[in-house]
Amino acid sequence: MDSTGYGDWIRDFETARRERAGQGDPDWRTGVPLHPAIRRSVQRFQVGEDGDGAELITKAEAAGDAEYASAVRMFVAEERNHARLLALLLASGDAPTIASHWSDRIFVTLRRALGLRLELLVLMIAEVVALRYYRALRDGGEDALTREVAGRVLADEERHVPFHCHRLRRALRPLPAPARVLVTSGWRAALAAACLVVAVDHGPALRRLGVGCGRFAVEVVRSSGPIAAAMR
Repeated sequence: MDSTGYGDWIRDFETARRERAGQGDPDWRTGVPLHPAIRRSVQRFQVGEDGDGAELITKAEAAGDAEYASAVRMFVAEERNHARLLALLLASGDAPTIASHWSDRIFVTLRRALGLRLELLVLMIAEVVALRYYRALRDGGEDALTREVAGRVLADEERHVPFHCHRLRRALRPLPAPARVLVTSGWRAALAAACLVVAVDHGPALRRLGVGCGRFAVEVVRSSGPIAAAMR
């Protein structure tokens, strides 16, 4: 990707948009009722994907980089599409969405209270946890539709993490090297704490998906090392 601007990222998002349009939606008629533990878990992740992104877009526009702001708007559009796909997955199994969940309220409150750099660090906690969750749902889902939806969301999340790393690397570059290490070490510690909460909260679903709480937490924390290095 372009090391100085966001033109390549914009083209990447646009390519993904065209591919989604050409692919169309999954066949929702193939849906089956989700196991109660997985249903509750998907409902909670759907709430997390369902924000309007207005605060992040406003902060990106205030940063004064038009290309970055455009890329952020495309990122937010993909997150909204994730919420739509998960809502339709639930509906295909006759399950409703939920209005809110305490974990999402905490993340949203933290993000809105912070500047762009710290908001992205908080957002990256959710994104890295989501990588492992959607991989578990794709690989361990009990029906083809669940696996397909999870795979589509995961493919987007695998692009989102490098995108945010790109911005955070530029944002942290002015700091002395020890300060960058301190910031990313603190981020990893916060990620570990959040991951433990998610693992417990979604424990029944993770066990049903063949992952388990301990393995989920260990693999998320292990994956954060190279991501922290990329931020630095």
